Amino acid sequence: MSRRTVASVLVFCLLAVLLAVVAFVPVPYVTMSPGPTINVLGKAKGQPIIAVSGHKTYPTKGELRLTTVSVTNPTRKIGLVEAMKAWLDGTEAVYPRDAIYPPDQSADDVEQQSSGEMVNSQDSAVAAALTELGYKLPLQVEVLAVSTGSPADGKLKPRDRVLEVNGTKIKDAQQVSTAIQTTGVGKPATFVVKRGAETKTVRVTPKPSTSGRKRAVVGVQIGTGYDFPFDVSVNLNDQIGGPSAGLIFSLGVYDLLTPGALVDGNHVAGTGTIDEQGRVGPIGGIQQKIVAAADAGAKVFLVPPDDCKSALHANVTPDEIRLVKAPTMHSAVTSLEAYAKNHDARLPSCS
Repeated sequence: MSRRTVASVLVFCLLAVLLAVVAFVPVPYVTMSPGPTINVLGKAKGQPIIAVSGHKTYPTKGELRLTTVSVTNPTRKIGLVEAMKAWLDGTEAVYPRDAIYPPDQSADDVEQQSSGEMVNSQDSAVAAALTELGYKLPLQVEVLAVSTGSPADGKLKPRDRVLEVNGTKIKDAQQVSTAIQTTGVGKPATFVVKRGAETKTVRVTPKPSTSGRKRAVVGVQIGTGYDFPFDVSVNLNDQIGGPSAGLIFSLGVYDLLTPGALVDGNHVAGTGTIDEQGRVGPIGGIQQKIVAAADAGAKVFLVPPDDCKSALHANVTPDEIRLVKAPTMHSAVTSLEAYAKNHDARLPSCS
């Protein structure tokens, strides 16, 4: 074998190794693909997903599906080949990692935030449904999420209403943070909370924050809740988080509390955040959620107005699923009632 041939073989081998290394070296991106969809009018492990206690409910029929996306786990890195494959796939998307997982957030931080957003989303959905029905709801400060292994773990629980911290009556979420910082690291803070019908006093000792040794944390996310006139609970997998199911939850609660079937046997899906006034906000992954809904058999998809432009580029055809613009819960209710009467009814649409 000549020197030239040997050199060529070596160059080829080195190039192959280099390409293999480049293909699998982690890149600063994550992938997003269609995730599971869940019929909120159905059951999970034999229990209704939406359960109402203390108020009459009405039978319903059909499907009202919340939609999700599957995102690369925060602890997992992807290579160039995987990123390129997702980019070329019409049902997936590729995003800069920092846009989904800020670099100053740990995996536990991401999980706590997602859990807190889901709790807040569920409460806002119930509030929107009851507001639509004419109820006036007093606001309250409550625990949205508790980090596993934190000082508050096992002492405070999601939806605990915070009444006092160290003797100070709590009127807004910022007061809780201020009280914890005033207490300081290593000194117990006394919380008075209302949990269901009981009032409890618990002592939690703050630890130093990972972002600063002098900053005290107890491992809870605090936000705004509502004083509901009766109980509405959601039985959903803990792995599903975030605020994007708000609109669908609100419609499910409304359907159970009103005579007749809102979707009337039809298959409907959607997404969107919601506030207590019923205003629908944008979310991420709209194209992947529409694909997931179409795969699950939904014929109508409720879209937040700000996501309409992106929704039109989802990898589905108009014959597969109809995109209905939903600026508010009231608008969504009106559209679903019209669709139930006539599938060809003119509805607000993304165009």
